[in-house]
Amino acid sequence: MTRPAGETTIAAFAADCYVRHRGLGLRRSHESPGQTLTSDFFFGAIDEPFLVLTNVASKPSPIASAAVSDSGLPDFAQPPVDEVALSLQFAPIPGFSVPHFGLFWEKVRNEYPRFEIQPPIANVTEQFGLSANLGRQIGLAFVTTPDVRCWYLDQGGSRLIQVPHDRFVLNWRKVTGTEIYPRYPALRKRLETEWERFCDFLKNENLERPKINQCEVLYVNNIEYEKGWNGYGELDKVIAALATPKPKNRFLPHPERVSMQVTYRLEENAGRLYVSFVPVIRTRDGKEVLQMTLTARGAPNQTDEENVFAWLDLGRKWVVRGFADFTTETMHKIWGKQ
Repeated sequence: MTRPAGETTIAAFAADCYVRHRGLGLRRSHESPGQTLTSDFFFGAIDEPFLVLTNVASKPSPIASAAVSDSGLPDFAQPPVDEVALSLQFAPIPGFSVPHFGLFWEKVRNEYPRFEIQPPIANVTEQFGLSANLGRQIGLAFVTTPDVRCWYLDQGGSRLIQVPHDRFVLNWRKVTGTEIYPRYPALRKRLETEWERFCDFLKNENLERPKINQCEVLYVNNIEYEKGWNGYGELDKVIAALATPKPKNRFLPHPERVSMQVTYRLEENAGRLYVSFVPVIRTRDGKEVLQMTLTARGAPNQTDEENVFAWLDLGRKWVVRGFADFTTETMHKIWGKQ
């Protein structure tokens, strides 16, 4: 049976994966239609030099480690969140190769009718102890098949699944700017559904179920100018840690731009929270915004789904409370803190 024009067969899909991979090499994709994406999945380089502040917390935060519901967490009626990614990382699946990307698309294409091929991303594992080098290590692996990453996107492009050879990622993002953030519980439930569908697919292909070794919760927030602050001379109106009395007769003018990265260790070495502020140009409207990215990453106690999703709940809690701690009450009022 022939397919309608514009549809892709599994064989063509696999060939497309291979050809694009050969052309992409190890370059990263910085942008997707509608936005600038800056995370461990989509980090774009900033060309101008900025003031960089790095602070690694030496002691664990007193935030409790138990998985929690929405009860007790800060909540905002209109948060500036622009993207969310929930990621499960595992060792490469033996036998999983390029044709499987197309075979899996056949299973999900009713809900995800679009696909894109992206370059691979590094395997990152949080390390602790004397052998750790600045907290995290990038794993290197030798692969015998083309290392690609496939995006399966819904029609509007705001919801997508990423499948490289060693991760499974559920993303939600704004594309037009009018999308409503579906909230974490809905995204968590969606990830559970899609993960089980992926594992069922692997089982039907006689491939082993992955054992998850790292989890990641990522939130990207776009903080717009002229909404509570008007430039980097007023950054103290956004970042609570900078809200200190300003010295008189200072020589330096207000900074043109500021970039900041801060790292915190979760209690009991459960992982780390990375908080960064970077000026970016938002692709969908060409507007410069201050992008605040919070990434919680670490290993679950065990590889079963209960412990894995408990870690995601923990990571989400650190992201939400970290966001509330880092930003000021002035901005909280603008975002409708409840």
